[in-house]
Formats: sequence, C-alpha cells, structure tokens
Amino acid sequence: MHGPRKLPDLVESIYDAGLDPSLWNNVVAGIRDFVGGQACGLFSKDSISKFGVTHYYCGADPHYIQLYSETHSKFDPLSVLPPQGEIVSIPDLVNFDEYRRGRFYQEWMQPQGCSDAANVVLDRSNASCPVMMTVLSGRRMVDPAMKQRLSLIVPHASRALLINRAITSQLTLATALADVLDNLVSGIFLLDVSCRVVHANSAGHALLAADDVVRTVAGQLVTSSTEANQTLREAFATGGDIALLAARGHAIPLLSPTGERYVAHVLPLSSVLRNGSEQVADAAGALLLRRVSLGGQSYGELIARTFDLTPAELRVFLSIVEVGGVPETAAALGIAETTTKTHLHRVFAKTGVSRQADLVKLAAGFSNPLVN
Repeated sequence: MHGPRKLPDLVESIYDAGLDPSLWNNVVAGIRDFVGGQACGLFSKDSISKFGVTHYYCGADPHYIQLYSETHSKFDPLSVLPPQGEIVSIPDLVNFDEYRRGRFYQEWMQPQGCSDAANVVLDRSNASCPVMMTVLSGRRMVDPAMKQRLSLIVPHASRALLINRAITSQLTLATALADVLDNLVSGIFLLDVSCRVVHANSAGHALLAADDVVRTVAGQLVTSSTEANQTLREAFATGGDIALLAARGHAIPLLSPTGERYVAHVLPLSSVLRNGSEQVADAAGALLLRRVSLGGQSYGELIARTFDLTPAELRVFLSIVEVGGVPETAAALGIAETTTKTHLHRVFAKTGVSRQADLVKLAAGFSNPLVN
C-alpha cells in the first residue's frame, strides 16, 4: 500500500478527474490510502435488477470485479441504497452474523481477505442506476475514523462526477450537431468579430478549397462581393447588427467569378468553441452560404403554386435566377427581350418583389439545403 496522500492533494486530484475521467483509477487509489482500506472502487448499481458495474477500482483482483458484475452484485447487502452522501457499513445494513453465512461474504468478500465495507451514494442523477463508492476494509471492521475520513472526500467526488456528466453531455450534443452540420450541403462558417473563421462544416471547407465565391485571407473570410464584405464586417463587429440582419431575414446575394449564384444568411451566436489546438475562440455569429439551385422541376412547381405563376412566367423566373438578367434570359429562352420584360413585371407583381436580386433571394428560400 502506498503512503496516504494529504487531503488537499487528494481533493485536487479528484477535481482533475472531473475534467479527465481517465484519472479516476489513480484517484480511487488515493482515496483507499487516505481512508485506510484494502480496496476502493466507483460502481453503478441498478436499483431494480441489482446488477452492478464497476467503473474504476484499485486493490481488488479483476477476477472478483468480474464476478461481482456477473453474479454477486445481486447478493450484495446493499440492496436498499442509503440517501446520497450517507456513509454506511455492512452492519448498518444487515445482521452481521447472517451476512457472514451468506454467499456474498463466503464467495466474494472472504476470499479477498475482506470482512466489511463502507458504501456511499455519490450521484443519483440517474435515479434507476446511481453511482456509488465503496471502500473494502480488509479483516478489520469499518470504524468511525474511516467513515470520518471518507466523509471528507464524498462531496468533492460527487461534484467531480457531476462535472464528468456535464462535460459528456455537452460533448455528445456538440458531436451530434457537428454530424448534422457536416451532412448539410450549405456552407456554414462560425466567425468571430473580425470575421475570422472559427469553425466550418464540411461544405464550408469545400467552398474555401474551391477558392471561388469565398476564401480566407489571413484567417479572415472574404467573399466575392466587396459590398457583402463590408456588410459582414460591420455586422460582426457590432453583434447587435447580426441579430438585426437575422431578424429581418436579410439575405446577401453573391455571384462567383465563374457565374454561379449564391445566397448568404447570418445568424447571431453566443457560444465558445474549442478547436483542435485547445485554444478557446469566441464565435460572434454564423454565416450560412448556399448555391442557388432549385434542384429540379419540383421546386419550380412549388414556386409556381405559391405565387400562381403561369408556365411562361415560371420559365422567366427560373432563368433570371439561374442564368442572369433580361438579355441573357431572352437569349436562353429564345424569346424577345420585350416579352421577357413583360413576364418579369408580372412575376414582380405576383411575388411582391421589385428587383432581380430579390428573386434570387426568394428562390433560395425554396431550395432544399439537404440536397445538391
């Protein structure tokens, strides 16, 4: 047995394990030595089935740890769990003479050279399967001095487990959200107040790699539009403007040098992200960027039904969005520019917009971000 650790050092190590669960095995060894037991472990026990699983332990043979999970947890005298934080030994739970005649003592405790144990519930967050700590005392009984030393540890261990749970919950949520974002074809960029890229999803990285409609210069996101860049710089520098742009549903149309049309939206954020280098950076807002593509006839039909467009008007609408202005649309559709303008004015009247750029934004609202 190692020499007992000083309480301040042990408490510090407990909170270290709250941040890094891999340190718990070292912590339970320190608790065992501090309390004065033979073995120590953290385990969870189903309150109905009595099935127990040991998560971290020291001083016990792995064979007996396995036996406990497979068989002997159901014979454990700890059948009715005490209130959280209350330390109980075996004589507090059952008649000690009867216990010594039972299977748990005969087959599990005695072969390990143990007779008594101190048990305490540390975490009841999952009411059906609380997390507990046990210290096996060896041949001697658990005495008041051992319980007193263990009581000094219990509140810190409980808090450390809550920290573990909170971190795990956040990491699980973050991983799930990252998976969702990476499956979107819209580029998503989290930007700081200087429009530097804090994080980008897979589609965002692909857009940056294409070096077309967006790129990074010294870590700062730059679009193909000088006007859009100015709008973004001003909005992200003053977070309130981001919220205002988002509340108004403001969209920023972009045209790539290769002629593809994109639309960008901004979203205010209040979060802290941690990147792979473990440096913390503030994300002031998000920029969602997607190529304007109606994804086939079904989207055209949806737009036509929504605004009661005739087939001719719909063709002009789609061509304005995907091809360009009136001359380009007239050439693409093989109709006169005057006819194109007539249909376009009707489209404006039915959709309630007055500029071709607004049609691009409107069309983007009908595109599906989940498909190309």
